[in-house]
Amino acid sequence: MKTFEVTLLKSYIVKIQAENELNAKKYSEFFTNDIKNISTNFDEIIYNFKIENIDCKVNEAIEVNEIYENN
Repeated sequence: MKTFEVTLLKSYIVKIQAENELNAKKYSEFFTNDIKNISTNFDEIIYNFKIENIDCKVNEAIEVNEIYENN
């Protein structure tokens, strides 16, 4: 089987409750991974936020390169 390196472009809309716009941006970036909320209940209590939903809007492979390995 061949091996490929695929560059993906993904875009999400994150619905989040937070104290202000800066924290909403910061927590959306830090506490999301792919299309999952990776924050814990402890994170949400300590930082006072709650991610309600993550909606993937774009999921597109923009580049594919075959990897040639020397065996």
